Amino acid sequence: MTDDRTLRIALAGGGAFGAKHAAALKRIEGVEVAAVVSSSLERARKFAAEQGVGRAVASLDEVLAMDDVDAVVLATPTQLHAAQTLACLEAGKHVQVEIPLADSLGDAEACLAAQERTGLVAMVGHTRRFNPSHQWVRRRIEAGEFGIQQMDVQTYFFRRKNLNALGQPRSWTDHLLWHHAAHTVDLFAYQAGSPIVQANAIQGPIHPELGIAMDMSIQLRAANGAICTLSLSFNNDGPLGTFFRYIGDSGTYIARYDDLFTGKEEPIDVSGVDVSMDGIELQDREFAAAIREGREPNSSIAQVLSCYRTLAALEEQLNAAAGS
Repeated sequence: MTDDRTLRIALAGGGAFGAKHAAALKRIEGVEVAAVVSSSLERARKFAAEQGVGRAVASLDEVLAMDDVDAVVLATPTQLHAAQTLACLEAGKHVQVEIPLADSLGDAEACLAAQERTGLVAMVGHTRRFNPSHQWVRRRIEAGEFGIQQMDVQTYFFRRKNLNALGQPRSWTDHLLWHHAAHTVDLFAYQAGSPIVQANAIQGPIHPELGIAMDMSIQLRAANGAICTLSLSFNNDGPLGTFFRYIGDSGTYIARYDDLFTGKEEPIDVSGVDVSMDGIELQDREFAAAIREGREPNSSIAQVLSCYRTLAALEEQLNAAAGS
């Protein structure tokens, strides 16, 4: 049954992705950004003023105590995701948490158990499922017009200092495996329509200050035989972002966020794929629609948990190699 009343969503996180969600939520009819939270009340007030939101609060706990807040979008540091997701569910709020759901399999499984216990909508920001470029490829796959032989993916940044996407100092450390690889690990299994049955990883030197590997290489194989080669780096001084090459049985496609090209760099018009060209907006629309319709969303915790099982297995492999 569809609920047509205004959906009041609070936003936690006043950084680069918080701003993307604030802009996206404003474009969705029947949705109101009810409150914003950041790392301090001062930052929350500044962010609220920038985004045109009327209420800024100092903590997530305050938001969770508000009777007029239906749901929360978490665009907070990775290390907080699992605990905050659990807090939202226990407080009776629907929740969408930015990728990754957690940085350990145990925490991810605890979030799934809480979702199943509460029956609330709990969704993870695996945006690649929603980008028009990837949706276009998926429709060809579902129509039987395209089958993946290999996905070749590059996730490249130049981030030798702890800065966010806006170039501002970060209070937490990003992670190639649990954050950036999660996008591709999930997308590969989703697009292949087949579970990952083999996964290998190697990593480069650990950064002396950040304490993380700055380079990583991952190989995946799905049960249906499709393979994926993923290269990740924080050392890349060149074009930044993630670039997906779909090599298939009837064509080659290159996806760059919301844009799509043939293997020969000819643009493909994906403007008619969905109601927006913004993957974040489409993700937020799915969250709102699932709440209204009382259904499981695409990219629910249950749907993406297998991705986190693969990441945990890869981490175990990397740790074993480091200790040998």
